[in-house]
Amino acid sequence: MSVLSASEIKDLGKVAVLFGGRSAEREISILSGTGVLQALQSKGVDAHAFDPAERSLGELAAEKFDRAFIALHGRYGEDGSLQGALEQLGIPYTGSGVMASSVGMDKITTKIVWLANGVSTPKYAVIDDGTDLDKVVAELGLPLIVKAPLEGSSIGITKVTRREELQAAVDLSRKYDARVLAEQFIEGREFSVPLLGTGPTARALPIIEIVAPEGKYDYQNKYFTDDTKYHCPAPLDADLTAAIQREVEKAYRALGCEGWSRIDVLLRESDQQFFLLEVNTSPGMTTHSLVPMAARAEGTSYEDLCVEILRSASLKIGKGKA
Repeated sequence: MSVLSASEIKDLGKVAVLFGGRSAEREISILSGTGVLQALQSKGVDAHAFDPAERSLGELAAEKFDRAFIALHGRYGEDGSLQGALEQLGIPYTGSGVMASSVGMDKITTKIVWLANGVSTPKYAVIDDGTDLDKVVAELGLPLIVKAPLEGSSIGITKVTRREELQAAVDLSRKYDARVLAEQFIEGREFSVPLLGTGPTARALPIIEIVAPEGKYDYQNKYFTDDTKYHCPAPLDADLTAAIQREVEKAYRALGCEGWSRIDVLLRESDQQFFLLEVNTSPGMTTHSLVPMAARAEGTSYEDLCVEILRSASLKIGKGKA
């Protein structure tokens, strides 16, 4: 990534760093946004904090912001709703557009698109009112994973090892979403692959292996402990590394993602088959976050990464993209 001159930094204009928001991931968004804001300001960018939970989006236009760096996670920031508002306001923003953000936020719809494009992802079932839970267990086997399909940061997720645990897991996920995603459990190693770019120029960054205490990469171990270990680049042979990177690039393009994202991957221990789990179209930017880690492995500092992402801010509607 190239270092910008003072004039190029100035051309970025007045920037709103959007963080906080109203989702269940507000706490993490504040950590991400604070880091991004400080990084941009350290590079001379005219960047300002903006919390949509406390201020009207109309103020973005009234205060003549030229660009928006989205550091919001979850609903109202990562699901396409904010992206649509910024399109209406005519303010270029980082990351994916309305459609890709909306689809990527929904783990069920993401799976449908990926499977239609031949992307490897675990078998799944959708649980709603009237679903026969015995049939779900018969189709997916045990253990299985139960998720809230519209949440991130491991919120509302349960590993179910016995049939009698399933209803409680579904009830937990239903605190967040009406529909629930049940997914085949993959026993093996856990990885995450950040991506940068748009369309044919999009590329995967170095793969990160995640080794969490007792294999439990939950909310606490993601953000608030130092017990989780990360290996970047992941210790994989060259052919497998290339295959995983090609698959995540294919998955990224299938969803129409732009700017940057992160895709989580599992490598089954028994046969070395990999499976893509989900995409995060507004990845975390905390001190524990994975996109900055992968960028550092390529020699790019956190500050330069933030500037590079900001440079990619754009309006998507009207240029042939949803």
